[in-house]
Amino acid sequence: MVRKILIANRGEIAIRIMRACREMGVASVAVYSEADKEALFAKYADEAYFIGPAPATQSYLNIQKVIDAAKESGADAIHPGYGFLAENPKFARACEQEGMKFIGPSSRVLELMGDKVTARREMIKAGVPVVPGTDECVARFQQARGIAKEIGYPVIIKPSGGGGGIGMTIVANEGELASALESTQAIATTTFGLGDVYMEKYLSDPRHIEFQILADSKGNVIHLGERECSIQRRHQKLIEESPSPALTPRLRGKMGKVAANAARWVGYEGAGTVEFLFSHGRFYFLEVNARVQVEHPVTEMVTGVDIVKEQIRIASGLPLGVKQEEVRMNGSAIECRINAEDPLNDFVPTPGRIKSYQTPGGTGIRVDSGVYASYTIPPFYDPMISKLIAWGRDRDEAIARMRRALYEYIIGGITSNIPFHKAVMENPRFVKGELGTHFIDKETTLLADMKRIMEREKPLAERLSRVLEEKRRIAAISAIAAVAGMHHRGG
Repeated sequence: MVRKILIANRGEIAIRIMRACREMGVASVAVYSEADKEALFAKYADEAYFIGPAPATQSYLNIQKVIDAAKESGADAIHPGYGFLAENPKFARACEQEGMKFIGPSSRVLELMGDKVTARREMIKAGVPVVPGTDECVARFQQARGIAKEIGYPVIIKPSGGGGGIGMTIVANEGELASALESTQAIATTTFGLGDVYMEKYLSDPRHIEFQILADSKGNVIHLGERECSIQRRHQKLIEESPSPALTPRLRGKMGKVAANAARWVGYEGAGTVEFLFSHGRFYFLEVNARVQVEHPVTEMVTGVDIVKEQIRIASGLPLGVKQEEVRMNGSAIECRINAEDPLNDFVPTPGRIKSYQTPGGTGIRVDSGVYASYTIPPFYDPMISKLIAWGRDRDEAIARMRRALYEYIIGGITSNIPFHKAVMENPRFVKGELGTHFIDKETTLLADMKRIMEREKPLAERLSRVLEEKRRIAAISAIAAVAGMHHRGG
């Protein structure tokens, strides 16, 4: 069993991993930047090490600084969380060379799955259906034109080394092809240091469905069912749920088996996600996310399996704690990503000081958060405040609980995207489960719905914020008085 884990990440995911460590009796180590010296995760860990200035390139993305902190702390494993270095094969290789366990797949698998063209080829070998497109990089216009004619417009051009939707360009006709190819290659070079791109048939409004897999070093591979991640903005997920309202038990079994076989084919070890596009009853491979996902809590809520604990078990050389036949999906869970951003102003980030903070509670509610009242959200990183998860015996109850939880959630001092989530939870198409990756673009009333909801609930929110602010002020005064009294008695 690993004894001490350094978490090479920040915010809510760092705390999430540390909680699993504490339950398992494993020591946790935090690394933090100048901007995060007052962050909750740095206080929660058993040990914390400063690793540099606020820009991620000088701290969280600096492989040598992270490795040095791990060595100084005596950690025998590193958990990368998600983002930052989580899918960087160079980081995994550095851990391997130092004799530290990288809690994730091997550097070989990260390299294999990180290149989207190579990943497509491997999936084809594994018998996984893929979107019609290229199995090699596209370098020239004539080559691209021939492929587009073969598979038919619209097509989409993607960076081979990319992720998160960055640089992807949709092409409707041949007149747009040359400029799209050139711009995607330029973005790929600038962002990922690799100008290679590939082409696929563009599916106009598919559902985005992913399967959670777990694989140990003993050859055991299982899946924990699916997550529906179709509510996206610019290819960034905002709301996720499990199970998907689109899948039948038979289709779930078929897709889950394909996902597990894909992981087995590439020699995967750890927790990961095989992602698919689902359209008109057919599914196609999209990519493998070789890490724990932001949205992993919805799977935990419906299966009862602690995915982070399983990661630690696998890293310790232990077999999986659950077998495929033991996996049961119970009820329905929905996750809303609560971000510091303004949904009425094109979701622009809104970092700043949180003046009052009250999370919801009650039956079926989970909040994974990394903030507190008086904490200042820095402008240097992803603006996520928390993940709000609601579980119900069925999807209708999960939606009802999420509405109630959003109503209770108070964040004063900054603007958050809570009104957006409230509007979606009341949207008739969402309630019916009629989802697609262009849901937000198609639901043109969402902006008006947000404004209506904000106006309706503004008086209550203001009253609650004032109450919370006053409670915090009284608590601070009481603390100061108590310290002063101790000094007086001591003097």
